[in-house]
Amino acid sequence: MRAIRRIAYLALLLGFAQVVFGAIVRITGSGMGCGDHWPDCYGSFTPAQNAPTLLVEISHRYGAAALSIAIVALLAAAWMKRKEVGVGGRAGVLRPAMLAFLLVLVAAAFGAITVKLELNAFVVVTHLAIAMSLLAVLVVVVVRAGGFGSRSVPARYQRTLQSGRATVALTFLALLFGALTANTPGAPSACQGFPWCREISMHGAPLVIHIIHRVIAVLLLGHLIGVVAGVRKRAETRAVRIAATAALGVVVTQIIVAAAMVELHLPAGLRSLHQALGTALWITVVALAALATGTAGLTEIERIVYESPSRGKFATPEGVST
Repeated sequence: MRAIRRIAYLALLLGFAQVVFGAIVRITGSGMGCGDHWPDCYGSFTPAQNAPTLLVEISHRYGAAALSIAIVALLAAAWMKRKEVGVGGRAGVLRPAMLAFLLVLVAAAFGAITVKLELNAFVVVTHLAIAMSLLAVLVVVVVRAGGFGSRSVPARYQRTLQSGRATVALTFLALLFGALTANTPGAPSACQGFPWCREISMHGAPLVIHIIHRVIAVLLLGHLIGVVAGVRKRAETRAVRIAATAALGVVVTQIIVAAAMVELHLPAGLRSLHQALGTALWITVVALAALATGTAGLTEIERIVYESPSRGKFATPEGVST
């Protein structure tokens, strides 16, 4: 399980970097750096040209290849250990590892579609949604493999699980509307000023999308304040408290960065940081919900075996050593 956990951490790190670098591709206008060629770049995987947009775009593609290799390795490791406790079965890591493999294929296909359709806004948003789904699945793999302190969670925290799922839904909506805001012409600067619009530069759909994004962010902030208060009041395990507090800290930082971004007229550095924080927030809230699930998916005997520090490599799912 330790090997699976390490590969899952690596895949998650690569996935995070890939999403953040994808935002850099968009912000620097490098999305068509390789023209409409995919997966090659003007007929080569190592083009001789050194145009900045080309280098940024092809680096993003190299990152996608590295992520794909890591996920293949993750699936292979899980498959080879599928008979071990915590790997196969309904609450094991094998099923989400298989789903991660499927999602990385779908993400690659949508990457090609995005290029062929010359960065259509809705295709770009769909591509982001798939990427975020992939990150969520990788977080689940990490948690089920014992990462993020999941082995210290004694049981399912039903109330935190419910509020965690609501947090995941709100965060997902915030990310989608953030992507729509960034990719809809006129939407990023439609509302000048923070937190209120001191000046409106564009009405209609761009303004509506921008305002909805802000409203969801405020709702998410209020909800997370309640989640943190709840997990502390119920004295839930340290891993869950850390995840909830970290999520609140990230969303507060995110709002501060968003305010600075608007007031400073959308500098590229802050836009990239805004995307990175949004991705970090997504990973954190999914981890919170996954941790709150506990080991409830295992049978009682499986849970005892899985949580036992003395469990050896010969322990079977029935908890009998051979």
